[in-house]
Amino acid sequence: MVAIVVAEKPSAARNMTSALGGQKGSYKGTAYEVTNLRGHLYEFAQPHQMVDPSLADKYQKWDLGNLPWDPDDLSWKREPQKNVVDVIKTLRGALSRGDEIVIATDLDPSGEGDLLFWEAIDELGFHGKRFSRMEFTDESAASIQKAFEKRRPVKSMQDEGDYLKAMYRTQWDYLSMQFTRIATAMARQSGQNIVLRQGRLKSAMVSLVGDQLKAYNDYVKKPFFQNRFRDENSVVYTNPEEPRFDQKGQVPHQYNPSPVVLDGKTKKQTAPPKLLDLAALSSILVGKRIKAKLVLETYQKMYEAQVVSYPRTEDKTITPEQFNELAPLVDKIAGVVGVNTKLLTHREPRKTHVKPQGAHGANRPGPKVPASLDDVEQRFGKAGRLIYETLGKNYLAMVAEDYVYEQQKGHVEKYPDFMGIANVPLSMGWKQVFDPDASDDEAEGDEDESAKGLGSTAEPFVFEGSNKRPEHPSMKWLMKQLEKRDVGTGATRTSTYSEVTSITAKYPLLMEKGRKLLLAQAGEMSWYLLSGTRIGDLGLTEKVYADMREIADGKSTAEECLKVVADWVREDIDTMQTNAASMRSALGLKDKAVIQKERVQGTWSKTGKPVTFSREWGGHRFTDGEVEQLLAGETIEFSATSQTGKAYEVYGELGEGTFKGRKFVGFQKLGFGRLDASGNVLPPKEWCSHVFTQAEIDKLMAGKAVEASDFISKTNNAFACKVFFKEEKKGEGKKLVPDFDAGTDAPPKRWCGVEFTDDQIAALAAGKTIEGKGFTSKKTKKKFDAKLTWKEEGGKKKIVPSFL
Repeated sequence: MVAIVVAEKPSAARNMTSALGGQKGSYKGTAYEVTNLRGHLYEFAQPHQMVDPSLADKYQKWDLGNLPWDPDDLSWKREPQKNVVDVIKTLRGALSRGDEIVIATDLDPSGEGDLLFWEAIDELGFHGKRFSRMEFTDESAASIQKAFEKRRPVKSMQDEGDYLKAMYRTQWDYLSMQFTRIATAMARQSGQNIVLRQGRLKSAMVSLVGDQLKAYNDYVKKPFFQNRFRDENSVVYTNPEEPRFDQKGQVPHQYNPSPVVLDGKTKKQTAPPKLLDLAALSSILVGKRIKAKLVLETYQKMYEAQVVSYPRTEDKTITPEQFNELAPLVDKIAGVVGVNTKLLTHREPRKTHVKPQGAHGANRPGPKVPASLDDVEQRFGKAGRLIYETLGKNYLAMVAEDYVYEQQKGHVEKYPDFMGIANVPLSMGWKQVFDPDASDDEAEGDEDESAKGLGSTAEPFVFEGSNKRPEHPSMKWLMKQLEKRDVGTGATRTSTYSEVTSITAKYPLLMEKGRKLLLAQAGEMSWYLLSGTRIGDLGLTEKVYADMREIADGKSTAEECLKVVADWVREDIDTMQTNAASMRSALGLKDKAVIQKERVQGTWSKTGKPVTFSREWGGHRFTDGEVEQLLAGETIEFSATSQTGKAYEVYGELGEGTFKGRKFVGFQKLGFGRLDASGNVLPPKEWCSHVFTQAEIDKLMAGKAVEASDFISKTNNAFACKVFFKEEKKGEGKKLVPDFDAGTDAPPKRWCGVEFTDDQIAALAAGKTIEGKGFTSKKTKKKFDAKLTWKEEGGKKKIVPSFL
């Protein structure tokens, strides 16, 4: 019997190969072979490809009249991702050799690891095999070996709650594309040709940031003035019942200096900050100009090298086993990140940070400790250095002592209602190792902290205060809000944030400006449209996750839970239509629909896959025959129109192009001109108002120059030159290329606004000088008379004047 161990990705397969003793072999009497996926090998097809052909048009068009979709119409058909043909081929071969298939994908609370395994099994048709599950907390050798020995038998895909709940979540998110279509339709009805992408997490982010920006921008400072006392140590004494006044001059001067009475001292302490997740880590690093996308990419590489722990964890604590694994490495990690080991004296597990329950554990340093931060930077760049330094210090703070301080409370002797508090640091503890708020100017610190404690005498003064301005949204603020509302995981928050703030995205929703977060154009429009919608409700994710738990426990089914989506789509159509009027008013948009370019769809012979592309190019609408030719990979030619209204010939084929960093399929120009029966490019019939004779066209085709003096420029001036029909830039095809430096062999027919007679042209050609009047200067536009000679000057022949 051979057990085929299916890892989630190549790096995981390498770790399993190392742990079990090879890519194939025998481990404790069980023959095995390690193979791997590469994340999701399959993805859902487009909606119109999942339904009966009679419904395809309805599911392809973005018109509101075609919504909502009926989930029962969808087959949930999948298609391979790009560039996974070799992975699928290798996987199929390995699975066919096995008697038992072992699920060794990641253990995600969302069930993602199970989903990507079972979708591959489903598409490759390996149901009916014997299955088992390896359950491991990390990819260390010990964890892998233990998981292989104690793998859990699995009956089938439909018996796995993790798969069922993950499948429901991905189906729900697929159906949420309808909300994107609704919002986009509202934008296009408002004259904006823009795509407004909506989703559970994207819409939550936009709603939160938009609401907070409004509160921040609508803030009106309301100052107040009040009597308070302050001692020589700057401790302030306040009476909560003391009246407040609108003007400083209104405050009565009724108090005198007074001694301070110490009421008591209490020793207090605080535990180290909690361990980080990816969102918190990225929030810290964004203040150091490290983008979320780079954090994700770099962290993944570091994880694959076992320098840091598993990235997509939901855990905020670690298990005792995970604590014990790093315990011998604490001093080594401290040496790398520059922490004095004398501060790391709390070597026993803290109940606040180490708990028996958990999976992968919170983000932390990995089992392979680098030689130095310079070594980390050399391998993973500046982002890697900051990631390891931050994670390392955060983890080490857990084994430092508590921050200890003495809290002193007192009052003003003559006016006992005025009370003050001073927190006197006694031992900085973990704050000497890692203080997440140390460099954050907007973080709320301990305003009562005082190195000296309460003073002996308090002086009255007029305090000027005001209502507090709401915090400007930032990544750190947003991640805290999402965590507070339990929307998404640390990893999904970070990846989605990276997506919605990407500077290469065609329609980003949010913009970063330093540490501040703003709404991009698409985000601003979305914020207005989301008010009161289902997709904009921050409780939506809570509902989806509650459904997932019910499905995993067998108390509900995906089909039952998905039925509600259609009603929500109907509600959001009505709500967004109402909100669109407010959006247009606020943003100065008109109620004028964008006319969409016609698009056409078919199977492209080059890839064998369906493609959709614009049916128009350069003012030309492709005929049905031309569409068929393009899909068949043939080259077509047609007359296009420039932006100035001039017609020109162009030829090309269907291909992949790039616009503003985004790839698309569409007509790709191969060159200008016409093609003959043999496919050779022909010169244009006319250029700069000169119509070529057949003899001139033949010369151009032969690679020779054609000379003329009746070319007309854009400024309506006649000029003479030689033109060639050739490829000026490699790959752009042949076109007419003028050569002004070569000069011409015959005098021009016109010069400075005066047309020569045949006799004058003949005289010039013979080398004679002629006399003319009424010429107009090109620069000054002034009239002048001159004698003209046609002769060589500066290496080429030209009209040389001598002024009368």
